[in-house]
Amino acid sequence: MKTWDGATAVVTGASSGIGAAFATALAERHCNLILVARREHRLRKLATDLEHTFGVRARILTADLSIPADVERLVAVLSADDNPIDLLVNNAGFATHGPLVDDDPARMREEIAVNITAVAELTRAILPDMVRRGAGAVVNIASTAAFQPIPFMAVYGATKAFVLSFTEALWGELEGSGVTALAVCPGATDTEFFDVAGEAASVGRRQTAAQVVAKALGELDRRAPRPSVVSGLANAVSARLPRYLPRRTTIRLTRGLVAAK
Repeated sequence: MKTWDGATAVVTGASSGIGAAFATALAERHCNLILVARREHRLRKLATDLEHTFGVRARILTADLSIPADVERLVAVLSADDNPIDLLVNNAGFATHGPLVDDDPARMREEIAVNITAVAELTRAILPDMVRRGAGAVVNIASTAAFQPIPFMAVYGATKAFVLSFTEALWGELEGSGVTALAVCPGATDTEFFDVAGEAASVGRRQTAAQVVAKALGELDRRAPRPSVVSGLANAVSARLPRYLPRRTTIRLTRGLVAAK
């Protein structure tokens, strides 16, 4: 198990759920943290708890990644930091549920901005220094939604397909450089995600955030991490299933699973 002793990790969406679980697991491995989210009070409490419990440094940066100016400011702060970043966890993201014709255009833009644009821009900002040093990792949280179209969650599924493809392509570019890129694909996870997306978006048995993080860090512990991993055996089976079904059948199946209940 890597300790990440003295390393520095940036975790977005760190105020709850998978992001907070990543922060806790990394602090347990003696990793210093830069925690990013919108909710300052939650970030501050988490940072204080981790510093007291594990003796690490935990810095907070508040930002709304749906706002381009906030992303630009975050990039500027991280780029100016004297401490190199050893691990970037692009975890922030959200989903909307319902027919596209009823989607609020502003909300749709925010979903794309957080799930795609911020991921790409933060990765682009932090990656060059990792490559120069020949060390580091980028972990992007995708989803089992990435493996097939999702009617009634069309935008979300498409954004996660982007994250999966983007990250696996980076893995190919970085192979042999000492830097790795890993896409982590959870299924339904017991977090605040469904407070936004709604219960109709939940399919299958939920994992805990800690289980998802353990899968991700376990993969990074490998001598040669793979480009992507699916968290949970049942999720791994369902992610592979669309390869063997006609496309129309796959779309109809997913439509039935996530249609308004």
